[in-house]
Amino acid sequence: MTSQKTLLPTVPYTLTRAGVIMTPEDGNDFEAEGVLNPASGRGPDGELYLLPRLVAKGNVSRVGLAKVIIENGVPTGVERLGVVLGPDEGWERGMNNAGTEDPRTTWVPSLGKHLMTYVAYGPLGPRLAFAHSADLRTWDRLGPCFFEYEPSLSMDLNLFPNKDAVFFPEPVNDPDGVPSYAMLHRPMWDLGWIREGEGEHLPAGVTDNRPGIWISYVPVEEVQRDLRNLVHMGKHRLVALSEFDFEELKIGGGPAPIRVDEGWLIIHHGVAGALEKSAFDHQQKVHYTAAAMILDADDPSKVIARSSEPLLAPETDDEKSGIVPNVVFPTAIEEIDGQLFVFYGMADSKIGVARLDRR
Repeated sequence: MTSQKTLLPTVPYTLTRAGVIMTPEDGNDFEAEGVLNPASGRGPDGELYLLPRLVAKGNVSRVGLAKVIIENGVPTGVERLGVVLGPDEGWERGMNNAGTEDPRTTWVPSLGKHLMTYVAYGPLGPRLAFAHSADLRTWDRLGPCFFEYEPSLSMDLNLFPNKDAVFFPEPVNDPDGVPSYAMLHRPMWDLGWIREGEGEHLPAGVTDNRPGIWISYVPVEEVQRDLRNLVHMGKHRLVALSEFDFEELKIGGGPAPIRVDEGWLIIHHGVAGALEKSAFDHQQKVHYTAAAMILDADDPSKVIARSSEPLLAPETDDEKSGIVPNVVFPTAIEEIDGQLFVFYGMADSKIGVARLDRR
C-alpha cells in the first residue's frame, strides 16, 4: 500500500559516512549479539557520550555508556564505561523475553535533565518507558508511558506496542496553544502477535495501516509541578506516514529534533521490503534507510519539507551484513566543533557515524 505523495519542498541536508566507531567486544557477554542504535549526550564534564544498546544472547538488551573518542573533530571510537540501565523491573521482562532497548535521549535545558525514552520489552511486548538523568550515568525511571484517551481517535493507544519515541529539546505549543513538552513516537496497530486472530485496529480517521510517526504532549505546567507527570501524554496527532518506495512498509523517528531556520529537523528511518511473521521478529528481507523531514516551528505536527530519497542507505559491508542485514538506523545527533554528526545502527550489529551537512 502506497499513500498519495505530497508535493513538499525537499530537505536541504546530506549525510556522508565518517566511519564505524563501535563494534561488539570479544568476550563481552553483554555484546554477544551486537552493539547498536545509541542515544547520546554531553556529560557535566563537557565530554560526549553514547548510550548504545547492548544485546546479549537471547536478544536481551541493556543500555550502556561509552565516552566518544574524537580525533581532529571526528568521532573515531569509544571507551566503554559499563551498563547504566538493564531489564531489572518486572514490566521490562516477560517469561521468554526481556530488554531495555533502543534508547533515545534529549537534553532539556528547562528541566536540567537528559530525558530518555526506551523500549521496555516486557510481558506484552515493546512498550515505551521513560527515565531521566543529570549526568548520563545514573538514571531514574519514571515508568511506562500512559497515553491519555483521545475521543477523536476512538482508540486507547495504551493497547498497542510502541517504539521510536524521542522528546523535543524545548517546549512547543500543543494543538490548543498550551506550552508543552512533546514526544514523537510510533504506535503499531497489529495486535495479532499478542492474541492470534486479533489483527489490526486503526484509530478513527486513519485508513493507512502502516506504522507512522505521531506526536503527543504534556503541559509544561504539569511537569514543573511534578516530573512524574511527564509519563501522561495526551492530545495525540498523526505527523507522517510512508510516502515513498524506500519507506513503503513503515517509518519511525530517530534522533531528537534539532531547531533549524525552517523549523524542526528530524532524521527518521524508512523501511521497505517484505515482512515475515511478526513485526517484532528479526527480518531478513527488509531494507532500512535514513531520511529527513522538517516540522513546522509553531505546529510540529505539520510536515513542511521531506526528502523524497534516502540520505543514507545500506551500501557498506557493515551495513549490509549483520544480525539484521541491510539496516541503517539513525538514533542520535550531536555537534562537534561546529559540525553535526549522526550516529546510527549498522545491520543491528555495529555503530556508525555520518556527517550532516546543509547543501
